[in-house]
Amino acid sequence: MNFSIRGQQIEVTDALKEYVDKKLSRLTKYFDEPLMTDGNVTLGANRGLHRVEVTIPLPGLMLRAEDHSDDMYSSIDAVVDKLERQIRKHKTKLNRKFRQDGSLKTLFSEGSGAAGSIANGDMEDELEVVRTKRFFLKPMDIEEAILQMNMVGHNFFVFSNIDNQAVNVVYKRNDGKYGLIEQS
Repeated sequence: MNFSIRGQQIEVTDALKEYVDKKLSRLTKYFDEPLMTDGNVTLGANRGLHRVEVTIPLPGLMLRAEDHSDDMYSSIDAVVDKLERQIRKHKTKLNRKFRQDGSLKTLFSEGSGAAGSIANGDMEDELEVVRTKRFFLKPMDIEEAILQMNMVGHNFFVFSNIDNQAVNVVYKRNDGKYGLIEQS
């Protein structure tokens, strides 16, 4: 598989190209035969955050992953991990639903150890509620809700707004700031 690597507001060095090629070559173990499609890799930097976006068009399927972090190399690693999860998810789904010859099932390799172990127990693609939490919504202001969210280590927090008694959600954004979702 060939990848078109381009940079947005960043110069793509030979070292970055080699690292991207090395990491994305891990994905070939999931396919029976070499893919003839061309993937797109976009590397970017904006306000200290490094962004990596990878798009791989496949017959009947589009794989896409994106990650933002302070380090370009860790963003590349995270994107490859996300793509591997997507491939395993689709492989599991295809093994379960499309058992006839000539389907998308033939796109993925049967011999890969990681993908084979997924078929035995990972139900990542099913929408199943596995846990329900019930809690009292303590009335509080937005600043207290943000403090509570940070204290419990979550990236969102549901609370009852003391100003209007409505259910609100505060969340941490990718840029490190906070957002608020209000009930209308």
